Amino acid sequence: MAQSRDLPAFPSPAAAAGYWVDAWQRSVLFLDVMRRRAAQYEAHAAEVAPNVLDYHAELVLDGRTLPKPVNYLLARIVPPEGVAIDRRKRPFVIVDPRAGHGPGIGGFKADSEIGVAMKAGHPAYFIGFLPDPQPGQTILDVAAAEAVFLEAVIARHPEAEGKPCVVGNCQAGWAMMIVNALRPELFGPIIVAGSPLSYWAGVRGQNPMRYSGGLMGGSWMTALVGDLGAGIFDGAALVQNFEAQNPANTLWTKQYNLWSKIDTEPERYLDFEKWWGGHITLNAEEMQWIVDELFVGNHLAAGDIRAADGTAVDLRSIRSPIVVFCSKGDNITPPQQALDWILDLYHSEDDIRAWGQTIVYTVHEHVGHLGIFVSGGVAKKEHDEFASNIDLIDVLPPGLYEAVLTPKGEAVDNPGLVTGEWVMRCEARTLGDIRALGCNDLADERKFAAAARASEINLALYRTFVQPAVRAMVTPPLAEAMRRMHPLRISYEFFGPRNPWLAWVDAAAEHVRATRRPSEAGNPLLAAQSALSQQIVDGFEAYRRSVERLSEDTFHAIYGTPALQAALGIDPEAAEPPRKAPRSELHKALVERRTEQLRTAMTEGGLPEALVRSLLWVGMARRTVDERGFAAITRLRDAHEANRRMSLADFKALVRDQYQMLMIDEEAALDAIPALLPDALDDRREALATIRGIIEASGAPGDAPAARLQRVSALFGLGPELVTLAPSSGRKAS
Repeated sequence: MAQSRDLPAFPSPAAAAGYWVDAWQRSVLFLDVMRRRAAQYEAHAAEVAPNVLDYHAELVLDGRTLPKPVNYLLARIVPPEGVAIDRRKRPFVIVDPRAGHGPGIGGFKADSEIGVAMKAGHPAYFIGFLPDPQPGQTILDVAAAEAVFLEAVIARHPEAEGKPCVVGNCQAGWAMMIVNALRPELFGPIIVAGSPLSYWAGVRGQNPMRYSGGLMGGSWMTALVGDLGAGIFDGAALVQNFEAQNPANTLWTKQYNLWSKIDTEPERYLDFEKWWGGHITLNAEEMQWIVDELFVGNHLAAGDIRAADGTAVDLRSIRSPIVVFCSKGDNITPPQQALDWILDLYHSEDDIRAWGQTIVYTVHEHVGHLGIFVSGGVAKKEHDEFASNIDLIDVLPPGLYEAVLTPKGEAVDNPGLVTGEWVMRCEARTLGDIRALGCNDLADERKFAAAARASEINLALYRTFVQPAVRAMVTPPLAEAMRRMHPLRISYEFFGPRNPWLAWVDAAAEHVRATRRPSEAGNPLLAAQSALSQQIVDGFEAYRRSVERLSEDTFHAIYGTPALQAALGIDPEAAEPPRKAPRSELHKALVERRTEQLRTAMTEGGLPEALVRSLLWVGMARRTVDERGFAAITRLRDAHEANRRMSLADFKALVRDQYQMLMIDEEAALDAIPALLPDALDDRREALATIRGIIEASGAPGDAPAARLQRVSALFGLGPELVTLAPSSGRKAS
């Protein structure tokens, strides 16, 4: 009896008839949406500068006018009516990925990266691109152009407190990291969202895309595709690679979701398809560079990439804070590929601090790759908090942090100091926390190094024996014809106006909309339909898992063979990873010199130095920095004319110097505080009250911060009764 209750009820004749009418009507409306999708595709492709921005944009610079022309553009986003922009706030520059699709996804809707930046009062700029590259343009030419764009943004905002915050989505993330490493003086904080920086990294059984290069024998296939395109690489091939990662969604779920929700889903579907189907092209040389240097070669984190003038692209040269946003649900850029470059570059957290770098990361639990920069929920939470607290991130002391977001709620201390619905705090982390997310062992690294070496050999063989013949046979008209025959483009052509077999759909859809009869919610056939759909999805998922497992096992079996590794010049017994950023003796000498300078400067300065040093030392007991504490500092600064004369850049330098002094010799730095203080007792009391107020802003401290505050009171020459802390809710201390 229990089993019979679990079975769907047998439909009545009326329910069956109603369902089949509904299914037929949905099918007609589905075809109509496909027809509209095709028409939208053609109209979008015919635009001069196609994009999917939800905002009006004014052209600032055209990359085609530069000495080395590129197809990139810099535009200013015009604030919508009712949005107030504060010219004192640093501009945000959103850079979209050029990975097969057209530009605009960073400003796809109101709840987007552009939207939250302007909501927080920041001027917004957008770096996009045209569908076709300029002849001969390279990735490094694009990097040079993007540096010129940032110079233009900085020149337009001389009154801004801080250099631009740059947001790089996916491919644009690693591209802007390269620009930042070469021109660090142009950047404020950089946010890389869903961007791969360590290309071999991953976890066995979870991240199969990283094996693709090795299984294809390396990048010779990329060269072949570029030659078949007569020097042009079709972005539709990249989009097809993305779709292959989730065959269930590509071949079934996306279409089924539209068909089953045909009364509510079309507009959302068409909006997304406008971007997803906006295929662009790259120069074959650009794509070859990306595959050789990054995806197969993994040269970025190792510092092996060189600019045109020979300058090494060393990510340790970046001076501004780096914010990494990734997700466990991202199968394109898993957290390991987004974060393990930190393990490649640094031996410890002290090494990060020695380079003066601030790295903040946050890991979403489930959102997919596109959701990182498309999802409205993500924009309202993570991107909103980054935009609202970007100045806090900019003044963090050097080190490794995780940005943790918790709901503000009604019981949070000092809710008036919280800008949004979430409280952001940056908690100190170690390299062990990055390793805990999963990383390669030495054996895995050697396998990927062997695949990279095999790629170099195969590419050389292709270029020597095959490439001349392919290039001789393929003409530009033939290459264009092959691009038009790409399966993704054919799917639009099939439903387009040139297909006479679908001429009836428009009129039939109008009739269906006038006589629409959806099935009743309790119709048993709807439940059967949903169950059948789930079975189809499960079948595709089983196929995907089996293919991925086979791919992974094949890769490890081939490239894990000691004989093959030795033949390719990879030491099977090497104790060090084959790709590792070299240690810099010059940097070591500079750090030692800087350390001595800071040691000497411990007794120099006045009340600002004493305040910041004391506040940092007390706060270090918490191992976390809360947005409420920084908001309290900002309000204090804005309330006093003398404080406003210190720029954000000067305050940032002050914080970093005082923090480094505490790292060099904590006791000596503390013992020097009394000599920095004013003689007047009232001034010291006011300074201690300032520290206490900032500490309390983040909530009642624990025993360790309270004990440290007691010692600071003694250093200030004041009694312990002046530092009795309020237990909760930010009440005034007695």
